[in-house]
Amino acid sequence: MSDLHDQFGEIDIYLFDQLLRRRLPPGVRVLDAGCGSGRNLVYFLRSGYQVFGIDPDPISIQVVQRLASRLAPHLPPDNFRVEAIEQISFPEGFADVVLSSAVLHFARDDAQFTAMLRGTWNALRRGGLLFCRLASSIGMEQQVKPIAGRRHRLPDGTERYLVDEALLTSLTRELGGELLDPLKTTIVQNQRCMTTWVVRKVA
Repeated sequence: MSDLHDQFGEIDIYLFDQLLRRRLPPGVRVLDAGCGSGRNLVYFLRSGYQVFGIDPDPISIQVVQRLASRLAPHLPPDNFRVEAIEQISFPEGFADVVLSSAVLHFARDDAQFTAMLRGTWNALRRGGLLFCRLASSIGMEQQVKPIAGRRHRLPDGTERYLVDEALLTSLTRELGGELLDPLKTTIVQNQRCMTTWVVRKVA
């Protein structure tokens, strides 16, 4: 078990599924938009991917830079930057794969959600893959309480910007993408739910 943890770290199980299905081949350019302390990056750093990350928290970026210096010392520290998701400084069409794990649901309102999503999407090249996990109301419509717009209070006491199936389907079309998998939602003991949204950029 320790060998698996050393190799993959605390990787999201649904991202691991994408690896098993060979959708993230070695050597591609991976940008983690909202990387935190790098829990989803251990395997990519170990396995020869071109890895990049942004996060608005300077401490998290310092942690990721240290992780990268240990696992992939050839990568320059500037691959990992203190930035808001809405203001990604990497060029448009930069990445083959963009990861967005537990990030977008922290949007304050529609305007910020749209800006965060657009920043994430613009960084992806045509033909690239967006892997996104975010909070939703799917399957828990009666348990979440609206606050303002799409901001809701969840039974676990947290407040999140929640998407639903109709919105994600509409956004996929508007962005110029295609779903690679059906939307998949995990409900955690009627306290919160997370949806996996995997999209190919086709336009």
